Amino acid sequence: MTAKEKQNRANIVAIAESFFGCKESDGSHKKIIDIYNADKPLARGYPMKYTDAWCACFVSVVSIRGGALAVMPKEVGCGKMIELYQKLGRWQENDAYVPAPGDVVFYDWNDGPNYAETDNTAAPDHVGIVVSVTGSTIKVIEGNMSNAVGYRSLAVNGRYIRGFGLPDFSAVTVKAPAGTATRPTEPPATSTGSNDTQGAGMPVVGDVVHFTGAAHYASANANSGPACKPGTAKVTQLALGAKHPVHLIAQSGGGSTVYGWVDLADIQGATSTGTAPAPKMRVGARVKYSGPLYRDSNGNGQGKAVNGTYTVKYYYPGRKCGVHIDGLGWVPESACSVVG
Repeated sequence: MTAKEKQNRANIVAIAESFFGCKESDGSHKKIIDIYNADKPLARGYPMKYTDAWCACFVSVVSIRGGALAVMPKEVGCGKMIELYQKLGRWQENDAYVPAPGDVVFYDWNDGPNYAETDNTAAPDHVGIVVSVTGSTIKVIEGNMSNAVGYRSLAVNGRYIRGFGLPDFSAVTVKAPAGTATRPTEPPATSTGSNDTQGAGMPVVGDVVHFTGAAHYASANANSGPACKPGTAKVTQLALGAKHPVHLIAQSGGGSTVYGWVDLADIQGATSTGTAPAPKMRVGARVKYSGPLYRDSNGNGQGKAVNGTYTVKYYYPGRKCGVHIDGLGWVPESACSVVG
């Protein structure tokens, strides 16, 4: 899988997760319906109602927001959505298939007890988007799950799997969701340079931290969010400059129920038994760099040379020039020294 495809899949998952917590009980799911209905032409000309089942609508809205409709077709019916993937040649009938993040999983709630030895070919009842696969466990985010956007975990080749739609994420560029640190490869407008300290104190994706707050949010710039319990949690996403710039997921046994975006002030470092680790490359890191700037993260378009200390604005691990410093340009990670 190429770096581009991995990034596209990550962007689709991030878009889906930005709707986490939207539910019918407070009417917040209506924005999903509204986004769908505003994107013309509508599938089969049908405008969604707020009272309709909206699982397929949710998947469609994620694709709309990502600009991925060419490979992740929109529909409001699960059966019709399967037909669209079949027409694209991107349907996976094998229930035992091990999916990747961004794949679309369909369910049949009438699947029999012999599911592990048979292929489910019945009509689908529900659909969601694969978030991750860990070992033999698939994590999925779904719309209209108990009348809300929520998560489900199921086993690979588990009961109720009808099959998978496989968007060809190598054939498109998925837009990064608003409010996240991931951005397209074009450099932004030039900034004033090395005096920018935005992002200082940010944790790194993958860090386990102590969450001290009492609320989490469905998006990085949400005005309000539901209550949750403090405790140990893992950093899964960052949104530099947002109201709630850190996305946390509670860790098992850590006491917390957090699953969403939180305030930076509500995060404390995890307990450490040794010296502090060396700072890692990340969005918001301060780095020393001396060398030429490049037009894009693939190392094209060598420009002027710079020498100084800068803030990392965008970061694409694994690319030839995957570090964007301030508003200046892209540089190779190997030539950077992280100082904070």
